[in-house]
Amino acid sequence: MEPQYDHTEVEKKIYKQWEDSGYFDPDVCIEKGVTARDAEPFSIVLPPPNVTGTLHMGHAAMLVIEDAMVRVNRMRGKKTLWIPGTDHAAIATQSKVEKDIVKAEGKNRHDLGREEFLNRVRAFAQESHDTIVNQVKRMGASLDWSREAYTLDDKREIAVRTAFKKMYDLGLIYRGHRVVNWDVKGQTTISDDEIIYEERKAKLYTFRYGLLADGTPFPIAIATTRLETKFGDTAVAVHPSDEQYKQFVGKTFDVDFCGTPLSIKVIADESVEKDFGTGALGVTPAHSMIDWEIAQRHSLPFKQIIDEYGKMIVENPLVHGKKTAEAREIVAEELRTRGLIEKEEEIAQNVATAERTGGIIEPLPKLQWFIAVNKPFGDVKKTLKELMIDAVKKDGVVILPERFERIYFNWIENLRDWCISRQIWFGHQIPVWYKDDEIFAGVAVPEGDGWAQDPDTLDTWFSSGLWPFSTLGWPEKTDDLATYFPNAVLETGYDILFFWVARMILMSEVLMGGAPFKRVYLHGLVRDDKGRKMSKSLGNIIDPLTMADKYGADATRLSLVIGAAAGNDIKLSEDRIRGYRNFSTKLWNIARFINMNKPADFENEKTTAEAAIATREEIKELDTLKLEVTKYIDNFEFHLAGEKLYHYTWHRLADEIIEQEKKTLADGTDAEKAESYALLEHLLLGSLTMLHPFMPFITEEIYQIFRPGKMLMVEKW
Repeated sequence: MEPQYDHTEVEKKIYKQWEDSGYFDPDVCIEKGVTARDAEPFSIVLPPPNVTGTLHMGHAAMLVIEDAMVRVNRMRGKKTLWIPGTDHAAIATQSKVEKDIVKAEGKNRHDLGREEFLNRVRAFAQESHDTIVNQVKRMGASLDWSREAYTLDDKREIAVRTAFKKMYDLGLIYRGHRVVNWDVKGQTTISDDEIIYEERKAKLYTFRYGLLADGTPFPIAIATTRLETKFGDTAVAVHPSDEQYKQFVGKTFDVDFCGTPLSIKVIADESVEKDFGTGALGVTPAHSMIDWEIAQRHSLPFKQIIDEYGKMIVENPLVHGKKTAEAREIVAEELRTRGLIEKEEEIAQNVATAERTGGIIEPLPKLQWFIAVNKPFGDVKKTLKELMIDAVKKDGVVILPERFERIYFNWIENLRDWCISRQIWFGHQIPVWYKDDEIFAGVAVPEGDGWAQDPDTLDTWFSSGLWPFSTLGWPEKTDDLATYFPNAVLETGYDILFFWVARMILMSEVLMGGAPFKRVYLHGLVRDDKGRKMSKSLGNIIDPLTMADKYGADATRLSLVIGAAAGNDIKLSEDRIRGYRNFSTKLWNIARFINMNKPADFENEKTTAEAAIATREEIKELDTLKLEVTKYIDNFEFHLAGEKLYHYTWHRLADEIIEQEKKTLADGTDAEKAESYALLEHLLLGSLTMLHPFMPFITEEIYQIFRPGKMLMVEKW
């Protein structure tokens, strides 16, 4: 063995060996006899990284935990499948490419035209994909690359269209007018999870709309930070039990609001908080999702007064054509002049902005495509919300850590119909065609002339919601689908529990008749050593590839396992990674010492020596350790397994057992030396086997030195 372990050479060599062996593919494992044909399956899909950039430490943590699961189950003889893939991340990718083009050429996508722009996006996505794949391999992930998928490839296109068609025929997908999140800058709808809330200072105005026909003021004062939207008010809502307003409920008041006549009905609704503000809420159905829902319950009219560019379209010369922020100031001044403002106070307010463009989000009524979550359907006669709750409460999907179950249920209870259409070019174009008054939804283009396809694309989460089964060949009835669905585990960050995990359960319940996985393991966020989120602005980003190059992928991996319990954030620093590099060095030195002390005639003494050590306490101790580590892994306590192995290897094997055997190895009889060596080799190989899922490169390299021609990744656990 070399005096020093060179991770830069070993890690490249070992990953190539693994790939060349074909053992990442469970079919090859069966063909080569390392896995029984009737073995229990274990399947997991890689949460597909977005093709917008490179891997960060959050991705690395995900890869390490999933690879540990996969390697353990492969070594236990299961048919183990880990499917790789990437996500086209529609808005994120389109936005990134368009920004680059504007910066380099001063052109936007409309200047280039749809086809030329999409060619540019595809080229960028391919380049980004290649970078990501190399980085994933660099971390040692044992994915079956022969089954790699992409959310926008041809097979997934068929899956997306089939899913849309089936859900459309069930009445779960519909087209209708509803209030949606509109990105004024990006000119598209976006989902709730693509919104970033920025805290900004705002003024809260308590006011009355104006004077009634008899010259008296409107009877109820309301408060708002958005005076400009009040041109669209059609009601004032109060709580049914609020005595101060009971006399007005059911009445309609005609009032002049800054020169615009309004007809305001006073309604009673349970959603109003009577102890908040004045206890009365101005209802603007066209520009608030909450108000839209109130309007639906009370059959209120709605009128749009802001357009897609964030400008006022109300027919009032004071504000017409003005941006909302400017209109707000004009309205405030007009109300002051009329003596209608009762109070002004400065408050902190969360303003909704688009994650990718930074644009302000305007709730607007739009004709869009939606998935109905409250509509009973099919033979089950249940709603999607009910099925999503049943998946966890009745059908046995286990969420780890358990505390996230409550968060999951709470999110589903408040779930609105899901807007799935986007006004962007990159993505799955909606499989619906129009001709005159006809509408055709299908997998293939309708026959005949004159059909025009809907220009919108589908929300990225629609295609990634199919990931657990579209990657296995659905809608075809493939062997993979029959063998590996549902997946054994879904592992991802707790921050996308709702956006991705819940949507996969939703899609699978409809299309597969059950949940897509048996367990959900949620890892925490990787933060800096001060507990702060890693970001460019803070200058505290630790790049996993830089760390792997500097200290080795094994050290980087172990730093992301030990101390990282399910659902808990982990504090990471370069010093921490450097510390685990020292463990790699220690492991190499342990192996080198044992290797150097192998007796020359050990092969002749081997059988006798192995029989002699069978009853030794050190062997029993290792067997107990194997049971403990296996139990930790079965309970998804990888951090405890890693910690136990670290301490055993360094403090028990190196500091105590090797030290106690040194004298025998130096001065004992040939039989004693053989026994001492047999003991140390047995303990080393047992430790390497258990460490392999966490530190695959160095353990594989050392194992092959002691067992030439064999591969640790498929040795028995």
